[in-house]
Amino acid sequence: MNRCVPLLLIALTLLVPDAARAQDAGDPEVAALRASFDYGKYAEVMDRAGARIDRGGLDEDDLAELHKLAGLAAFNLGRTEDARRHLRALLRLDPDFSLDPFVVPPPAVAFFDTLKEDMDTELDFLRQERRLRKEREKAEAERRERERLEAEVQRRRAEELASQVTVRTVEKRNFLVNFVPFGAGQFQQGRTSLGIVFAATEGVLAVTSIISFFAYESLFEERTIDLDNVLDPDGRASVTVRFIPTSRAKQRDAWQLLKLGSAAGFYAIYAVGVVDALYHHEDQVVRSTVEPRAEQPPSEDPQRPRVVRAAAPKTHARVGLYPTPGGLGAGLTLSF
Repeated sequence: MNRCVPLLLIALTLLVPDAARAQDAGDPEVAALRASFDYGKYAEVMDRAGARIDRGGLDEDDLAELHKLAGLAAFNLGRTEDARRHLRALLRLDPDFSLDPFVVPPPAVAFFDTLKEDMDTELDFLRQERRLRKEREKAEAERRERERLEAEVQRRRAEELASQVTVRTVEKRNFLVNFVPFGAGQFQQGRTSLGIVFAATEGVLAVTSIISFFAYESLFEERTIDLDNVLDPDGRASVTVRFIPTSRAKQRDAWQLLKLGSAAGFYAIYAVGVVDALYHHEDQVVRSTVEPRAEQPPSEDPQRPRVVRAAAPKTHARVGLYPTPGGLGAGLTLSF
């Protein structure tokens, strides 16, 4: 072993560049011991490294570096047991640690590799434990990141809610509107599509019935008939008769059937619309909307939701007749 000392002194001079690129951060005593090791002060390195390890307060990298320096120093001094003890501690800190063969002499590298082979089972267990610890640390870091993001989302949501105000609109609905034809009840309830269906259907049936009525009436003819006056033999009497000629019997039946059918259909659809409107009727409806908060007077509580009550809707209906080129038309106007 002593024959290797000169070779070790020569090889250790190559550690100067390695020391130059070593970590700057960490315990300053570690850097001082590394410099002492480079100058071959092995006994001093062993004593000071052991004392510094016993004091504690080192991070894992500095502790591993001290065990490495103490182990190599003990190996160079021929103190095999101390070298084995420090190098074992080094491997327990880092099971995959290996010495640089370009810096450390071959005998020390061989001694270290033999020690690793002897600790193979223990090192496998340490590697597995180290991997599990890293996975737990990674999972814990991810959990903290998720919690941070959730907290950020909650904070932003709270800020958004603080900058908004809830507006509640109370709409009062007139019960009598449900009995107005042409889907007025459905329109009042906000069911516009169904209201359009009722309005269009009833409108078509009403127009058809009106047109059929005037067409049926246009078939009548008037004729004056002279009669003998039984009370006055010299006098004559006349009677005006209103009738539909026999030649127009088919037209009469068709228009009468269309008039009665469209009228019956109108009242049937009207009844269905009234029943549907009554079934879905509500005296008042409350709607809530979220709007940006407007500037409020200082005396008003900003946290209290602002309530806007709408006045009861007013319904107006107007029926009118108007002339057309072929007869007379009727119209119904609703506003509510």
